[in-house]
Order: sequence, then C-alpha cells, then structure tokens
Amino acid sequence: MFPTFALTASMLLWASAFIALKIVFAVFNPLAVLFARMLIASTCLLPMLWQRGERWRYQRGDWRWMLAMGLAEPCLYFLFEAQALVNTTASQASVITATLPLLTSVGAMLFLQERMTARSWSGLVVSFIGVLWLTLGGQASAQAPNPVLGNVLEFCAMLCATGYVLIAKRLSRRYSALAITGMQTVLGSFWFGAALLSPWGQWPRQFPLLPSVLVLYLGACVTLGAYGLYTWGVSKMPVARAAVFINLIPLFTVALAWLLLGETLAGSQWLACLLVLGGVLLGQERTAAA
Repeated sequence: MFPTFALTASMLLWASAFIALKIVFAVFNPLAVLFARMLIASTCLLPMLWQRGERWRYQRGDWRWMLAMGLAEPCLYFLFEAQALVNTTASQASVITATLPLLTSVGAMLFLQERMTARSWSGLVVSFIGVLWLTLGGQASAQAPNPVLGNVLEFCAMLCATGYVLIAKRLSRRYSALAITGMQTVLGSFWFGAALLSPWGQWPRQFPLLPSVLVLYLGACVTLGAYGLYTWGVSKMPVARAAVFINLIPLFTVALAWLLLGETLAGSQWLACLLVLGGVLLGQERTAAA
C-alpha cells in the first residue's frame, strides 16, 4: 500500500502545480520561476542527503545516465511545460499527461523488457477514454491564447517525462529515490540558472505575496515531494503499472480548480472523472516481467 499511497500523493502535488504555475507565470518570468523552484528544492534536499550519509553504488558510465535523466526532466520537460502553460489552460495541459502511461508502457516494453496483462492494458484504455471525455466536456478559456501550440508543447514534455521515468527506473537499482531527486534538482539549478542569464531571462523586480509563496511551494513541496515520492514508488513496482497513476493528474486538477478557483463541472464531467479513477483501479493488477 505504501507505493500506491506515494504515487497518489505525488499525482496530487503535480496537479496542484498546474494551478500554481498559471498564477506565478502571470507575474514572474518562467525561467526565473523554474530557477527558483530548482534552487529551493536543492537547498532543502542537499542537507538531508548529507545528514543521511547516502552511499551510492556508482558504476562506470552512470554519469551519462544521470546527465540524460536531468536533461530530460527537469531541464527540457520544464521548458516545454512552461511554454505550454503560457499558451493553454492548466486543465488542458493536465489532460495531455494522460498520454504518459501509454508512452512509458511502450518504452518499458522496448527498453526494460516489461510486458503488461490484458487487464492492465484495459485499465489504461478505460482511464484514457475518461480523460478524453473530460476534455470534450470542458469549455474554451480566454487564458489559452494558442491552445494547439500549448498542447503540442505539453506532449513534448510528456516525451521528456517518458525518458526520465525509464532512466530513473534503471538508476533506482543503485541509488535511492532521495539521491535521484537530488541529481535532478542540482542539474536543474545549473541549467535554469544559466538560462536566466541569457537574453530570454528576466529577474523579478517585485515580489507579490501570493505568487512568491507559491514559488516556495513549488520548490519545497512539489519538486522535492512529488519527485521523491514518485521515484520511490516507481522503484517498488513495474514502470507500466506505476504510469497508470498519471491519469489521476487531470482528475485532481479539475477537482482543485473547482475547490480553489470556483469552477464547476457538468454531470457528464463527473462521470468522466469516475471513469478515470476506475481505469486506474482496474490497471492495478500485477504486471508480468519478461
């Protein structure tokens, strides 16, 4: 039950990030937000690693996998997602995350020799149908100036996330979830710090209270908490099975938007949310490993 709880909690944190990012991107430069997010997470995480005295079973050539993982996510992933959220709504962007289980399932079969049962595939299909139903029931928003571009960029972010999940699964055999998360935050800090010095970066001149607090939340709670929980959960079960939980993100995002932003759902959309949840539960049969 602990891996299931960890994965569900990480999905809730990631869902809240869509709403938080829409708010902070309206005030701060996206590169400044991403740099602060990585720096805050690193500041919180590195003392924990030092105190625990993490021991790494480093093997020759692991640095290539570490670099590739950090490049995939958070570096390229967050760049794609930042621009996606500038062009589309948080709800639409969260719906695109439903493609991640299918992408990771294909990747796991190709690179990790995992295979799925018919019930697991059925769970993926059912939850994906629920996500599509939820999307079709939504209304267009003025906050999405170019939703097509935004959704394409979010799909590119999902491709990067697929690479991260597969590499993290490989590295989890020798490194703890905390250590892998530390690799990501440190690489992300250097990456976005350098990007902030480019002509596209812009340092904040004012620090409104709510957006500033949300940046702290993104760094300390979402980046550190969600990635730590998800990486640990993936290390305890097959990648394809863990990926089914991604379909909870649109469900949680819609619920949070209703609670925090006053958005309402039609009856058909609530049924779609139940279909997403049912697909996730259906897919929780143990998968077979080749």
